[in-house]
Amino acid sequence: MSQSNDSSNPEEKEHDLESIFQQKRILRSQVRKTLKSMDPSLRSHEDNAIQNIVLEAPWFKSSQRLCAYISCSALREVDTSKLLSQILQIPNADGDTKTRKKLYVPRVEDKNSHMRMFHISSIDDLIANSMNILEPAPVDADGNEREDVMQANEPVDLFLLPGLAFDRSGRRLGRGGGYYDTFLKKYQELAKERNWRQPLFVALSYSLQIMDEGIISATPKDMPVDALVSPSGVIPISATALDRMQF
Repeated sequence: MSQSNDSSNPEEKEHDLESIFQQKRILRSQVRKTLKSMDPSLRSHEDNAIQNIVLEAPWFKSSQRLCAYISCSALREVDTSKLLSQILQIPNADGDTKTRKKLYVPRVEDKNSHMRMFHISSIDDLIANSMNILEPAPVDADGNEREDVMQANEPVDLFLLPGLAFDRSGRRLGRGGGYYDTFLKKYQELAKERNWRQPLFVALSYSLQIMDEGIISATPKDMPVDALVSPSGVIPISATALDRMQF
């Protein structure tokens, strides 16, 4: 299939891409409406179930460094507040810091799909941006620059990702800005350059966000996820997920 696409002329490719973009716009609108009408008690139940599944998962417990999104209720994303508070919890009274994970969270830099991930050690490190979404400031309270995950000396094990819709083949429908697709591609390239093990890309999904295969259209720039976590459990997709998630 890819060979026939490669032989297509530029006008045909452009037409195909525009068709995909249109399909995505329609699906985004439909999913937003469905999320808006989701019963609040069901949402709360699924938020708790998804976070508890992640917290109890061996692949999460064993992760040492991870990137995770900060959920925004206005965007109706799966809640991550419980996850983040657990990750950022103060080490045990005996000073054991082995269970403390290193957390990086996103900061949108501009409208050109440019996003960075900064290390934070406390929820207090976050400030609301112009859209009232919590983000890390580039410098900490002491005026020191925060560590950017792209400059870190050690690899990230796990990415916890948001999205509007997903399917069981790993396709993810974002909000149209391309921020995560661009960032994940760059991080994969960095990991390859440094001979690091590739991280697991795991998306958190309400039940109603999981689509039948073929509904979500994709372009070559769309990054697939390795696994989904829904209220009913973990759905491993890639060979990497099947290997590392102990199924």
